[in-house]
Parts: sequence; structure tokens; C-alpha cells
Amino acid sequence: DRALSRGRRAPEAKLDLHGMTLTAAERAVSRFLAESAEQGLRVVLIVTGKGLRLEGGKVFGGRIRAEFPAWLERSDNRASIAGMRAAHPRHGGSGAFYILLRRRIPRARV
Repeated sequence: DRALSRGRRAPEAKLDLHGMTLTAAERAVSRFLAESAEQGLRVVLIVTGKGLRLEGGKVFGGRIRAEFPAWLERSDNRASIAGMRAAHPRHGGSGAFYILLRRRIPRARV
């Protein structure tokens, strides 16, 4: 955990959501988490972007970044996630998150 927070441990895979629609980003996150868990990866990086933009003198936050935590809470995603942390500036800072995946438990063959 300490190596991760200091940026010394590199994520094993990365997904960048820049330029995606909400629907495409949600599907990409679910697919990425499922594939990463299937491969037995433990730490992955998902880049949501900060999403801050100025329109008409007002600052707006990013929609993907705002929806992202709810996507992780969906039952199909939640089963494979052990935790989430903000990324080190080296890996995207406040525009990215480390996702800690649960260890795969081998199924007993019958």
C-alpha cells in the first residue's frame, strides 16, 4: 500500500476513458475489470480525467469522473474489487484511480 501511494509500484494494466461517451466508458470499465480479474491482476489504473471545463463563466465537473464511483459499486464490478485509491501524480494524480482487485479463488473441480 505504501509503495502504491508513493508511486513506486506500477499498475499492471491501464484503461484511459478520455474521449469516450458515458455509455462507452461504463462498458469499457466493466469489461476491463472483468478481464483484469480473470488474468489475476491485482492493481490496475483507470484514468477518468479531471473533467473540469469552463463554459459561460462557470466551472463544470466531468460526467465520467462523477459517475465512475457508482459504476464500481455495481454488483458485477463490486465482486472483483478490494478497494480504490487516488493515483499518484506520476500515474495521473487526481484524474486517475488505482483499483485494487481481489485475489481469484480457484474453483474446486467436481
